[in-house]
Amino acid sequence: MNKKFAAAVSGGAVLMLVLSGCGGDGEDDSKQKADAWAKKVCDKWEPELTKIKTTNDELKRVATQSNKPEEVQQTDSAAFQSLSDAYKSMGGALTAAGEAPVKDGKSAQDAVVKSYDQISKSYTELKTKIDALDAKDQSKFAEGLQQVAGGLTEVAANETASKQKLESTGLKVIYGQKGCQVTTPATG
Repeated sequence: MNKKFAAAVSGGAVLMLVLSGCGGDGEDDSKQKADAWAKKVCDKWEPELTKIKTTNDELKRVATQSNKPEEVQQTDSAAFQSLSDAYKSMGGALTAAGEAPVKDGKSAQDAVVKSYDQISKSYTELKTKIDALDAKDQSKFAEGLQQVAGGLTEVAANETASKQKLESTGLKVIYGQKGCQVTTPATG
C-alpha cells in the first residue's frame, strides 16, 4: 500500500511539474507577444515622444525668456502644431500595432487612442487661437495669451489622464520598452 501511495504521490508530483511547466510557457508566450506588441508601438512612439519633450522645452523657454509677442506667437504656433501632429501619430501607431495582447487590451487601447485624438484636436484649437492674436497690440496679446494658457492647462490635464489610463491597464507593458522611456513632462 505504501508503494502505491508513493507512486501516486510521485505521479502527482510529476503531473504538477508538467502542468506548472506548461503554465509557465503560456505565460512566457503571452509576455513575449505583449513585449513584441509594445516594441512595435514604442518604435513608432520614440520620435514622437522626443518631439513632445523638445517642444515642451521650447514652450517653457519662450515663456520664461521672451517678451517679444511675435516670437512667442511663432514659437507657440509651431509648438502646438508639432504637439498636435505627435499625438495624432501616436494614436495612429497604437491603432496600427493591432489589438494589444493584454487583458482588456482593445478597450484600453481604444480609450487611449480616443484620448490622444482629443489632445491632438485641442492643440490644433490652441494653434488657431494663438495665430488669431494680434502680436502688435501687446496688451491685447497678453490678454489673449491668458486664454491660451488656460487651454494649455486643460490639455496638460488630458495628457496626464491619458498617461494614467496607460499605466492602469495592461498597456503599461510599453514602459518596459526603450523607445517609450523618454520623459514627457506635462506642459503648463
